[in-house]
Amino acid sequence: MHKKTLSDWSLDFCIYLVLLLSGLATLLPLANILSKAISDESAVVSGKVGIFPVGFQLDTMKYVVSSSQFLHSIGISLLITVVGTVLAILVTAITAYPLSKRYLPGISMIMLLFIFTMMFNGGIIPNYLLMKQLHLINSLWSLMLPALISVFNMLVIKSYYESLPEALEESAKMDGARNFTILFRIILPLSVPVIATIALFYAVYFWNDYFHPMLYINDAGLKPLQLYLRDIVLNADSSNALNKSTDDLMNTSPEGVRSATVIASIIPMLLVYPYLQKHFVKGVLIGSVKG
Repeated sequence: MHKKTLSDWSLDFCIYLVLLLSGLATLLPLANILSKAISDESAVVSGKVGIFPVGFQLDTMKYVVSSSQFLHSIGISLLITVVGTVLAILVTAITAYPLSKRYLPGISMIMLLFIFTMMFNGGIIPNYLLMKQLHLINSLWSLMLPALISVFNMLVIKSYYESLPEALEESAKMDGARNFTILFRIILPLSVPVIATIALFYAVYFWNDYFHPMLYINDAGLKPLQLYLRDIVLNADSSNALNKSTDDLMNTSPEGVRSATVIASIIPMLLVYPYLQKHFVKGVLIGSVKG
């Protein structure tokens, strides 16, 4: 067994120090937001709240999560995330399957076209005009259809498909199975790790997206959570923008409302991620290295 030298210990110390500082840089802003969400209104207004709460209270969190607009927006975001992720995984997995067959004629040119779209796109104005011509403005489909396939995610799944033994498909074809049967009965069940990884990528994208809703959604009843959160952050100083009563104004502060809304918006992702973490790590390593 190799005995560590002083230089090895010094290198390990530097690595752990960098990781510690990186972790703190990530966690401290979140701790500050959480503290503001549960701190006393006077402490938040006077700027006394750091990484620890001052004067613990839950009135602000209760106000945020009990708001009818918040509950409606979180329902819209859940709908977009679930439906969008399922459809995106289905389209991406089906697209990646034929592209993983290197013997198909013209496959190199088709791959080049896909990669070109990953590096270049039409831009904001052409995309908006396209959505308008398709009559998708103020429609939730405008938030899902353009994102049904990510070329990067498709390449990861394609790489994973290529790592699977070809003998599996050959034996299935000898038994009379067709391509769709092979894909849905054999390939996809074996690809659960990478599928779970890409599903997490898509889910995070759909959940966090506020730019496209800002472009395509004008109806207040269709605003997803992130767009509602943006309105809260921009307009929290206005009691009319928040629809707050006099009692609410006495128990909450604009900064506290902002922080509480941010915390409430990230809780669903925090609940889902631990269940997908093992698939996330395994899927990224295998899908990106093998093949």
